[in-house]
Amino acid sequence: MRSLYVTEFITLDGVIDSPGGNEGHPHAGWSFKDVEFRPEVYAIKEREQEEAGALMLGRVSYDLFAPVWPTMTEEFPKYNAMPKYVVSTTLRESELVANWGEISILRSIDDVAALKETEGGPISVHASARLAQSLAAAGLVDHYHLLVFPILLGSGKRLFADASPDKQKLRLAESESYANGVQKLVYDVVR
Repeated sequence: MRSLYVTEFITLDGVIDSPGGNEGHPHAGWSFKDVEFRPEVYAIKEREQEEAGALMLGRVSYDLFAPVWPTMTEEFPKYNAMPKYVVSTTLRESELVANWGEISILRSIDDVAALKETEGGPISVHASARLAQSLAAAGLVDHYHLLVFPILLGSGKRLFADASPDKQKLRLAESESYANGVQKLVYDVVR
């Protein structure tokens, strides 16, 4: 059985919307513009790329990542080479980019549960707020990898929905604080 983790840049008030930039967001690029860059903060991203066996995105994140990540050959060589899964009820095969390796469309959370039952490395879920919330509600998230930025945005897509189902206990597996105020928090979901 494969593990599944959600990895996010997140503000202290829980917003994950547009950390690297998105023209439609009022605070686009907050993770790079508003906090001093420290390379050690992003070491977990290198580790995730080495350890992951697949990349999973929701439709909106796929539409943002697919035109850009395939061209980032130095930054994301392993992600670009690994299988990718897009969870969407509306995406058509004809809309998939041709230059990003193996991409499969999963039509439901049940399809994600079936994928977790297969052999392979961990499944890494990036961005994709609505997908992360649905996976958590279905009990499919095993870990959270969070880089918590010392910023309050007040609005934007949040990792944890107000209408989240039952209480979920987490166990801190790893943490580190950095000189720029960012904290790395890795949590295991307790079942």
